Parts: sequence; structure tokens; C-alpha cells
Amino acid sequence: MTTDTQSIAALVSEAHSLFAATPGGANASYIPYLASVPSTLAGLAVVTADGQVFEAGDSKYAFAIESISKVFSLALAMEDIGPDALRQKVGADPTGMPFNSVMALELHDDKPLSPLVNAGAMSTVSLVKASTAEERWARILGMQRDLAGRQIELSDEVNQSEQTTNFHNRAIAWLLYSAGTMYSDAMQACDVYTRQCSTLITALDLATMGATLASGGINPITKKRVLTAANIPHILAEMTMEGLYDSSGDWAYTVGLPGKSGVGGGILAVMPGQLAIAGFSPPLDPVGNSVRGQRMVAHVAKALGLNLYRVPGA
Repeated sequence: MTTDTQSIAALVSEAHSLFAATPGGANASYIPYLASVPSTLAGLAVVTADGQVFEAGDSKYAFAIESISKVFSLALAMEDIGPDALRQKVGADPTGMPFNSVMALELHDDKPLSPLVNAGAMSTVSLVKASTAEERWARILGMQRDLAGRQIELSDEVNQSEQTTNFHNRAIAWLLYSAGTMYSDAMQACDVYTRQCSTLITALDLATMGATLASGGINPITKKRVLTAANIPHILAEMTMEGLYDSSGDWAYTVGLPGKSGVGGGILAVMPGQLAIAGFSPPLDPVGNSVRGQRMVAHVAKALGLNLYRVPGA
């Protein structure tokens, strides 16, 4: 990878110019708030493991974190119970089905398989150590803040929009509870999960969160250790397996970096030891990934020669 800061800055600007107006896709419509976000927005940010920052476009526009939050509650639960227990209780395999699938549970004795689908995310939230729902929520929000290096906040508007439309997730939570794969009160876990999806972040925040993973758990901006270094490979493996919903395999095949997307339009890719790339644009493809975000992030990754599966010198 080139370490020339001018080259990275130029690539970030180039990727934004090339793909910020790419046609296609549509805002998520099943959550009213997301449908109202201007579809023309597009931002891109890169944060390196040593704290260098590069931005273009709407990189400071605050959008709903949505499913990207699953990575960070996973990280917290792993800190609490360890990677082995997390894999035993929740799993590390792709479901091969949509992120909110009930059938995926039914086919596997109501075990979620992955912490990055809705069922697994709620099960993961229930594993975060806390004596009350409010304590669990405070710890998850604290993790998001430590990873971003600033005071991430809950959006009451997003939360209200989601809490009044999350009936499918409530049903999944009860299925988990009935099978013994929910480890706290089912409705409390569903409520906290919905809140964790309702915080507002920017592409710059997201790149900083990813760079904290890239740097082995130390936030490169604040220099605070947030995560245990030994847990990072497990988190990145989960992102590789299920991070981009039904197209996770295609992303690994074509881009070769652990990633995570959210229906708020955000997308994150991490190159361990080097940097993180974050894109944002609301229009989504049919499986829920930002159309422009994927193009922008992939362009930067390819131009910098970032791919976990690339043989050096080949």
C-alpha cells in the first residue's frame, strides 16, 4: 500500500467525484426516517491506523448507524464473555438468507448462526453484561463513543421510527427466548438493539471506528485502548462472513476486505494494520447495501492495493 498522504487524499477525492452521483438504488422505505433522508448525499472518509484523516463530500453528515452497530455490540459482548463463548452461543457462519429471516432460525434449531443478522444481534445484545436494560444500553452507547472518539448520541426521531415498526424483530426475539438462545428479557434486548441501531454517526466517525479495529483496538485519534487486540481477528472474520448481507461473499471475492453495511447508507471496510474506509450514501441495492458507498470504498481499496487475499508482489 502507498503511504503517501497526498496519494490517499487524491484517491478519496477521485472516488467521490467518480461515484457520488452514480444512479440506481433507493432509500430504505420500511423505516420512515430513512425514507426521508436526501438521496443525493454522498460522503467518503479514510482514517489510518496512525490517525491520519482523509475526507470528501458529505463525510460529516450524521446518518443512522443501523446494522453497522452490530459490529460494535459484538465487540463489547466479546470483551465480556470472550470469543469462544460468543461463537458457541451465537455463531460465526453466514445464514444464506436475508438479515431478518425467521426461516434461518427455524432451519437451525433457533440458533442465530451470526451476530450480524438481526436474530444474532439481539442474542448478542442479551449477552452484554448488565443488571438492567438501561445499564446494557449505556455500555453499548459507551462502546460506540469510545470507538468513534466523540459523543455519539441516540436520535429520538430514528428510535421512535424504528420502535414503532419493529414487530418482526420482536417476534424473532421471542423465538430466540423460547429456544434458550436469548440471555436476558426478550423485549428488553429487542428494545436495546433497536436503540443501538438508532444512533447518528458520520462517515468520518465510521472510518475512525474501523481504524480502531485496524489498529488492534486502539483508537488512532484518542489513543485510548478500546478493545482487546486478540479479539480483533474474530470480529473481522464475522464481518467477512455476513457483513454485507446476502452479497458478503461477492464483496470478499471482488474487494477482499472485511466490511459492514447498514440500511442507513453507511458502509465500512477494514484493512488490518493499515486503515479503514467508510462511505455513505442512502440509496441501497436490493439486499440493503449503499450503491454509491460500495463503489467509492471499493475504488479506494483497489487503488491502494488493499486485499487480504492478495499475495504480496503478485
